[in-house]
Amino acid sequence: MKQFIVIVSLFVSQLVWAEDPISTGFFSNKALSGYDTVAYFTEQEAVEGSSKFKTEYKGADWYFALQQHLDMFLAEPEKYAPQYGGYCAWAVSANKGFASSDPKQWAIVDGKLYLNYNKSVKQKWDDDRSLHITQADQNWPEMMPK
Repeated sequence: MKQFIVIVSLFVSQLVWAEDPISTGFFSNKALSGYDTVAYFTEQEAVEGSSKFKTEYKGADWYFALQQHLDMFLAEPEKYAPQYGGYCAWAVSANKGFASSDPKQWAIVDGKLYLNYNKSVKQKWDDDRSLHITQADQNWPEMMPK
């Protein structure tokens, strides 16, 4: 029984540390659940992307509502990609944690896109955005595999 527990804990600890650089679903490889990351900047709203306008970036599939948005992303992916790989900004800040995010719980601050887990978590993040951004910026490099 001890061997089983050791093996399971090793497997689980590897899962904790083996997060992908871009948040995707368990059964999908879609960044932002298939939402158009450029639309947050151009339309100021969450817009679902289309498989007609798709690219691969950092191991994830990115979908766009328009060819123009795909072209803008291809020209400057770091400008449009969400911070912290699209993981919940509050979780990265407060817990050094990897939590999924809801593409409808977003904010653009100083030209950067941030996503959060749900509405109540986003409210916590909104209470002191600058503190959470500072903390997450410090935590994120330590969280990514070398």
